Amino acid sequence: MVLALRRSLAMSSRVANRSLGMLHQQQKAMKHTHTLVLIRHGESEWNKKNLFTGWYDVQLSEKGNKEAAAAGQLLKKEGYTFDIAYTSYLKRAIRTLWHVLEQTDQMWIPVFKTWRLNERHYGALTGLDKQATVEKHGAEKVLEWRRSYNIPPPDLDTSSEYYPGNDIRYKDVPKADLPLAESLELTAARVLPEWESTIVPSIKAGKNVVIAAHGNSLRALVKHLDNISEDEITGLNIPTGAPLVYHLDENLKPIPHKDAIAPLSAFYLGDQDEIRARILGVKNQTK
Repeated sequence: MVLALRRSLAMSSRVANRSLGMLHQQQKAMKHTHTLVLIRHGESEWNKKNLFTGWYDVQLSEKGNKEAAAAGQLLKKEGYTFDIAYTSYLKRAIRTLWHVLEQTDQMWIPVFKTWRLNERHYGALTGLDKQATVEKHGAEKVLEWRRSYNIPPPDLDTSSEYYPGNDIRYKDVPKADLPLAESLELTAARVLPEWESTIVPSIKAGKNVVIAAHGNSLRALVKHLDNISEDEITGLNIPTGAPLVYHLDENLKPIPHKDAIAPLSAFYLGDQDEIRARILGVKNQTK
């Protein structure tokens, strides 16, 4: 009986040690993961009107304000907290971030604004109705301008009201860096230096980061994070006001989530059927 008791205690000890070892491994893994949340701004007034927006500084629509607030409420409900936030120079992204931080009661955290997170510049298409542009130039050409990786739309004229060189907010940006039109490739060329020089160090320092930006600046970023091919990225659409959550390992490589929608490793917070419907809505903007 004593021998049996000793064997039982020894087995219990081994099980306890094994469980403790697994717990230590899990804790170690958790220490080497980082959380990054990306949010495309809520619907803007020009999204609502189905106009090409780009760098034009349009307000959020009533629906867009509600989307942004709902994103913040969802993040709060799920227990997300942030140490630092990044956004663009455009008020639709800035206001979206304000809503998120207000709803999560984190308006006190540092916010870094940069023109490098601005939306892709749509050049001469800025301000045009998307469907009318399809009727004029054809669906194939407009799809090429909207979704191809390396083909920009026609250049904007520097005399245009939409030329960023005439906007005071870009007075400290070298004129040579201000676009007349951008492909997604050119958008990535300005987004990724900001990612590497500013945002990556924050993540590596252990900070939880939230980025409120735009459909194409975020497409450029997720292409880099998930190593998405140029062909695949043409079919990737990011819905407005839906938090996209990345879990990154110690090398900042994405850890695939069970609810991820290919080709992403990240997952959207919220009702997944609603998310898919919103993604389809972005896809159908020129139909």
